[in-house]
Amino acid sequence: MSTTDDDVTIADDGSFTAPLVLAYPYDRTVGPTIGRFLTGLMEKRIEGTVGSDGRVYVPPAEFDPVTGEPCTEWVTAADTGTVETWSWSADDERAWAMIKLDGADVAMMHRVDVASADDMSTGMRVQAQWADERRGAIDDIATFVQASGDGEAGQ
Repeated sequence: MSTTDDDVTIADDGSFTAPLVLAYPYDRTVGPTIGRFLTGLMEKRIEGTVGSDGRVYVPPAEFDPVTGEPCTEWVTAADTGTVETWSWSADDERAWAMIKLDGADVAMMHRVDVASADDMSTGMRVQAQWADERRGAIDDIATFVQASGDGEAGQ
């Protein structure tokens, strides 16, 4: 066997091995619909689109599920909502929930910060807790927490 300066190893039978570096040297764009949604999150605003049947989709739908036409009407949803269903992850001791935000008709999935599964329930009111440093990503909503009556939870 011999090794060249490129770290390529050539075996006696003529086969060779070489280091492989897997890289994606490009940035992915999210398009105008999800881009607007993520920009809103960076600004502590949750936006969705309205379908032809009047349903509000949060996160926004780019195309109407009924007609297939582009969704062009935007609305702002609240940062509070109701847990429709949830699951507890024993691996990372975290709750994941489908949360229907006030002003939306379709639930979105996000994590809920509770001490244990005993603290979660379907129908529980939650409020977004915003990340201190936002960058235009879904984790600009750091988590949801149980909503308090005075609206302080998401501050």
